[in-house]
Amino acid sequence: MPAEQETTVRSVVVPFAPDAPPAPLSRLGSGVPERWRTVDRSAHAPRLVAVPGDDGEWRATALVTARPHTSYLKIVDAVGDVPAAVGAVVAHARRQGLTQVKWEGWTAAPEEAAAAGFTPLSPPVAPVAAGPRTGYVRWLRENSASAPPYYGQTTHFTCGAVAALVAQAHAGLLEPEALDRRAELTLWRDATNFPVCEPVGLGVAVRRAWPACPVEVRLDTDRPVLVDHHPRGEQEWRADLQRMSREDAARTGVTVDPRPLPASEIREAVGRGERVLLLVSLARMQGFDVPHWVLCHGAVPGALVIEDPWTGAERGESWVDAHLLPVADASLEAMSAFSADGLHGAVTLGRP
Repeated sequence: MPAEQETTVRSVVVPFAPDAPPAPLSRLGSGVPERWRTVDRSAHAPRLVAVPGDDGEWRATALVTARPHTSYLKIVDAVGDVPAAVGAVVAHARRQGLTQVKWEGWTAAPEEAAAAGFTPLSPPVAPVAAGPRTGYVRWLRENSASAPPYYGQTTHFTCGAVAALVAQAHAGLLEPEALDRRAELTLWRDATNFPVCEPVGLGVAVRRAWPACPVEVRLDTDRPVLVDHHPRGEQEWRADLQRMSREDAARTGVTVDPRPLPASEIREAVGRGERVLLLVSLARMQGFDVPHWVLCHGAVPGALVIEDPWTGAERGESWVDAHLLPVADASLEAMSAFSADGLHGAVTLGRP
């Protein structure tokens, strides 16, 4: 169906309250909605997109969620007339001006997904504790972004190391099969400011691991970062480590530029085939203000495409959310102020 016709598909969109589901949902006679109640999805604005029949009853519905301030919808499941439900979700996403629809593969068959215009997502290179084995994506705007392998961090503090490893695998400098816990902890150990990775230390560690890879750090302060939550005595030796990282950067040819990296320059960088490790706050996307590293690797009209190595299974998230995740340029730029005083940090990895 042409895009302009898809937007005219009739649907009913209502919030999903697990404790009080609408009566038409229960009359669809599927057991899947019982599984929809197993986690609290409220942080991701769960909605039911339903297709009404001529008699007013629902003949199909899909549960959809999405991270706030992103540019996609995720179909958790569809019940009833599944093709009709998926078509209604695509139409709803188009009307919202979104970039992408994803579909978790809990019950979706590959043939069913293909018939609806979805393509398979490559599964994670390492097993994940929660989430479906398969997932699908349909881009609603022109897309030329290639997909890196997906690897989820195995600790609460190795996001920077994982983002760098995935970037190098995407660039062909690392075999996807090499993405494992040993590689994750090895790079983290060389980059860490205990326990987090600050921008200069991460850039230096990447340069040490891949000497032929051009590395540029953007950090708009010369004082220590990511240490304010530690007691003063704990801050001092971490500050010393960060000063040592700056000395290492000068010795190894890693440029430290004191300007922030705006979304427009990230778009230009990924257009040149570079990868950007971006330090963001999770306040807008997840509701808690924690600094976190993501990988920016592609661009589509209206959004930048990132890989997020962290997912919150307790919120109903899976790797399907975090893989090939589109975020509008302005939203990503707002997220990139990783501290209360608006500091920015990034590491750009050039082509070897």
